[in-house]
Amino acid sequence: MGGDVPLLPARMVNEFAYCPRLAYFEWVDGEFADNAETTEGRFHHRRVDQTPLRKARKVENEQPSEATIHQRSVWLSSERLGVTAKIDLVEGEGQTVVPVDYKRGKRPHTPQGAWEPERVQLCLQGLLLREQGFICERGVLYFVGSRERVEIPFDEALIARTRELIEGMRTMTTATVAPPPLVDSPKCPRCSLVGLCLPDEVGWLRTPHEDETPVLRRLIPTNDDALPLYVQTPGAKVAKDGECLKIKDHDEVIGEARLVETSQVVLYGAVQVSTQVVQELCKRSIPLVYCSSGGWFYGMTTGLLHKHVELRRRQYAVAADPERCLLLARRFVQAKITNSRTFLRRNHSAAPETVVQDLKRDCVQAGAADSLASLLGIEGTAARRYFSEFAGMLKAAEPGARFDFDGRNRRPPRDPVNAMLSLLYSMLAREWTVVLQTVGLDPYLGFYHQPRYGRPALALDMMEEFRPLIADSAVLTAINNGEIHPNDWIERMGSVTLTPDGRHRLIETYERRMGQEITHPVFGYQISYRRVLEVQARLLGRYLLGEIPELLAFTTR
Repeated sequence: MGGDVPLLPARMVNEFAYCPRLAYFEWVDGEFADNAETTEGRFHHRRVDQTPLRKARKVENEQPSEATIHQRSVWLSSERLGVTAKIDLVEGEGQTVVPVDYKRGKRPHTPQGAWEPERVQLCLQGLLLREQGFICERGVLYFVGSRERVEIPFDEALIARTRELIEGMRTMTTATVAPPPLVDSPKCPRCSLVGLCLPDEVGWLRTPHEDETPVLRRLIPTNDDALPLYVQTPGAKVAKDGECLKIKDHDEVIGEARLVETSQVVLYGAVQVSTQVVQELCKRSIPLVYCSSGGWFYGMTTGLLHKHVELRRRQYAVAADPERCLLLARRFVQAKITNSRTFLRRNHSAAPETVVQDLKRDCVQAGAADSLASLLGIEGTAARRYFSEFAGMLKAAEPGARFDFDGRNRRPPRDPVNAMLSLLYSMLAREWTVVLQTVGLDPYLGFYHQPRYGRPALALDMMEEFRPLIADSAVLTAINNGEIHPNDWIERMGSVTLTPDGRHRLIETYERRMGQEITHPVFGYQISYRRVLEVQARLLGRYLLGEIPELLAFTTR
């Protein structure tokens, strides 16, 4: 093998035998996610993964060639085979050795003694030992769950299959697109990367269907256990204490959050953060987001750039193609107008039928727009129609509350409703920026919004259809339920901004909306809005890579 070709780990060959798509994501794209099974597997490997502290035992009066070998965590590589492996345990005497591989579960009752991926990984370890001059005719799989040792002979059939899989994976690593997903496989629900792979969703979208309302398996979690941590107390400091983040105001601890339950850390205004926190967040791929005290999104600190270079290459190629940009832009705008119309009909006490019908015509015109400029004009017209009736959805629950609304205004917002809308639109743009960067896309290069220094154009593209569903909905909830009070505003020279307490309650309303479960309009299963954003971002990636023929918009009924 050439020196510039990385050696394939034996564990990856195991994954390739189990599912080629999984192996591609982990090895080529550099993706990995824990689940209960991977965590349990690491726990059972904790002893054999330790650096060996003792040498091979030697029995008294025996010849040197007959030394007893009992060595843990043996790392071997072969340039000729192009593979490397960390062997849990090597046993033997003299030149005859046996690799022992630990497995977390119970012994499967199969004719070969174990499943093919485990037998192939063990055989590969045996081939590496042979490369070092040892005699290795068999291996042992130790199943921790049942405490059983299963002997696996290295016959010609297994060796040939192992070499075939090594070559197959090496060929796969040169591909620019992942292999197709498994079809209705029982392996998928147990896979830690099922939320990235989306096997049933991609498989369904790859083929035409007459039935537009499928009921797919919900393989991804409905909601996310990790949530954003917001820090907005002026002068507060975020510090690390073991596995927790602690927020201190001088010497007083005013809040804390476990790192494992934190998806991002959002700082508002003059909040300090220690170097230890920044390093730990980068290590765990948890974004550290910086906003102004009023909610303006400045930027964020993250770890290393996502490894999926091919995905960004495809994104740049599509962004340079005016026809494909226009195709995607039409979908974004049509979905936004459709969702705005649905939102208006659901929440307005007496929405004028003329406005509802005009919005429907705007949606049709957006689908036929022949340029981004004309599409921008259609979107602006539809937005004015929508916001002209926005006040009809507001019901001030508290007497004296100033919730008069006479159209959209910003930079700066001149009334409380526009101030809330601006804050939540900024939060939604930040949410999309984090999601897009997490999946490997460049959030600053869009298809509808044109690139401009410091503007996350793709995030603005993707958030269009979710403005009414998430941000506008949260504003209506906060006002109509009396969660925002008349004293939650500060007015200066014609501009309006929220007080820290008002912003805190509005953020709580926004987070409740993000965690609300809905029925996915395309796939038919229950999922939270926060998960919807991730699924939609990954589907965009699958579309750019050519895995699915089109990107379906997210529209509610």
